[in-house]
Amino acid sequence: IGVGLVGFGLFFLLFGMLLYFDSVLLAFGNILFLSGLVFIIGFKRTFTFFFQRPKLKGTSFFFGGLIVVLMRWPILGMLLEAYGFITLFRSFFPVAFGFLGSLANIPLLSQLLQKMGDSNSMV
Repeated sequence: IGVGLVGFGLFFLLFGMLLYFDSVLLAFGNILFLSGLVFIIGFKRTFTFFFQRPKLKGTSFFFGGLIVVLMRWPILGMLLEAYGFITLFRSFFPVAFGFLGSLANIPLLSQLLQKMGDSNSMV
């Protein structure tokens, strides 16, 4: 359930940005994303993650951006949320990039990537 909520939350966030920052879709996406996170790791762990002393700056920007989106200023709110998101999840980015780099070791994907790199087309 949690992964589905996070997925739908990200979908609504993307869809809200594609529709020229529709504040209702962005707010709905934020609520789904946060509720999915609670379902995945639990309420207590989510609370302790967001309210650790070193992460309070990122948390305040993230939730401040959420409030600004709910007040119908979506562009400013999303900028605040993006900064907060980057500040909060900064330690997870090397792990995610390492995982994406390891995808090249999968036999079928490595052959596909190799063929894409060998193409001599000008396009």
